[in-house]
Formats: sequence, C-alpha cells, structure tokens
Amino acid sequence: MQALIAKADTLLEALPYIQKFNGATFVVKYGGSFMDSPNPAVRTSVARDIVFLEAVEINPVVVHGGGKAITRAMEKAGLQAHFLQGQRVTDEATAQIVDEVLSREINPEVVATIRALGGRAVGFAGTEIFKCRKLWLDDRENPGRQIDLGYVGEVVEVNTGPLKECIWSGFTPVISPTARDEEGKVYNCNADVAAAQTALALKAKRLVFMSDVPGLLRDPQNPATVISHLKIAEVAELKRAGIVDKGMIPKVNSAVAAIRAGVEKVSFVDGRVPHAVLLEIFTDAGVGTEVVE
Repeated sequence: MQALIAKADTLLEALPYIQKFNGATFVVKYGGSFMDSPNPAVRTSVARDIVFLEAVEINPVVVHGGGKAITRAMEKAGLQAHFLQGQRVTDEATAQIVDEVLSREINPEVVATIRALGGRAVGFAGTEIFKCRKLWLDDRENPGRQIDLGYVGEVVEVNTGPLKECIWSGFTPVISPTARDEEGKVYNCNADVAAAQTALALKAKRLVFMSDVPGLLRDPQNPATVISHLKIAEVAELKRAGIVDKGMIPKVNSAVAAIRAGVEKVSFVDGRVPHAVLLEIFTDAGVGTEVVE
C-alpha cells in the first residue's frame, strides 16, 4: 500500500507541471554514449520519456547527435577523427560520412524506437530543415587569426514549416544535425547548436541537452561536483576557470543564447539515468544542471 501511495504522490507532484506545460513545445537534444548502449532498456528509456510527453500533450522535438557512430564509421573508412574546441574537423569525405550516419542510419533508428513504444514520430534529415554558414573558430593561441574546420557549419536558419505541421498533427519531429549552405553544400553542424536554434525558432519553453555526464561539473573527474543551478551571468567566469571547456563550450554557449532569446530554462541531464527527462521536467528537485537567467 505504501508503494502505491508513493506512486500517487509522484503523479500529484507532476500534475502542476503537466498543467503548466500543456501544449508547450520542448526541444530535446538526444546524444551521448547511452545511444550506443548494448542494453535495450538504456536505449529506450529516453524514447519512452518522449512518448510520455506526447501522451500529456506536450510537444517534443528531438535533435539527435551521433558522434561516436560517426567516429566508428570514419575509422572503418580509414579516416582519423580530429577535434578543435569541441568541434569535429570535417573534410569533404568526412561530411559525406556524417550525412550518411546521422540522416540515414541514426535518424531512422530513433524514429523506429519511438514508434515501437507507441509514439508518433517523423524523421527529417537536417539538410531539409537547417541552413548554415561556414563556421570559423577564433585561434586562442594566435589572437586575430581564425581556424578553418572544413565542412562545419553554424545553423543560422530553421525551416519551421514541416516541424510545425508535424506538431499540429500530433507527431514528434526527429532531426539530424546536418545543414546546407547558400550554395547547397552539405555541412556537419554541432547538434547542441542546432537544438538551441530549433528551440528559438519554435519558441520552445524548455531545452534539454542529454549526454553521458551528470551535468556541468566543477571537476570533470568527479561526478559529485555537479553544478545544479547556473545563472548565465556566471558562465564567463566558469570559462576563464576552465570549467566550461572543449565539448561543453558549444553546449553552454547554446544554453546562454536560448535563455537570452526567451527559452524559460535549459537543462543538462544524464541520459544514462532512467527517465532523466521526466525527472528534470516533472519533479520539484530535478536532476543535472539547470541554466536560467
């Protein structure tokens, strides 16, 4: 009986959030090693959370990654992965592999998983949704100079028409992070940035970044040092201290841009934790790191 009462208490705790977010759009960035887990329960946990959001009339939109699968495909093709400031250096051959892996392998798998759990999902290659410009990085060791990453783009425009049509029809859009430039060339884009731009374009209330770490850590070697609450005014100091570095840079920059553009809250959660999305959205305590103004 006590266990049943506890379940009822959990539902009641979630109720005000379900009421508050009814009809709202949530963007979920789906990435991390949990996507590659041999354990089906781990792979399907996030998809089950997406199906739950659909059931309570919240409109989820998924932007997925797939970095580890891309690296494996590159190695198979005899190419070595190279990263600068958290961004994958991408030549033309790598761009073709990225497009194949993300849009034609991972995207259909995510869609199929959601459908298998009773959800309704439609897959989109990012090249159908995102326009980009070539991304140049500032050279930290040589101020004033920029680094050419090759076919790496920065999403600057989101074609919201197909996404809104999906949402209005009760389907979850699932989008890969590739894009085309003005000349129609295919570029690899950072999935975190693509997710943030999607949240801005759709005026989403929440943006959730899922990865394989517990959140933003003060000490990357110590999972117990999660920063549970972060104000965007604190980000610059965390960068200077090296706490926000490498792959966390585009995540945190995207979170700050989203908050400044009107997204209510951005969360970094661990996709390996069962039902991390639901815990973050529908409980008072939440999990991971929440970023607010």
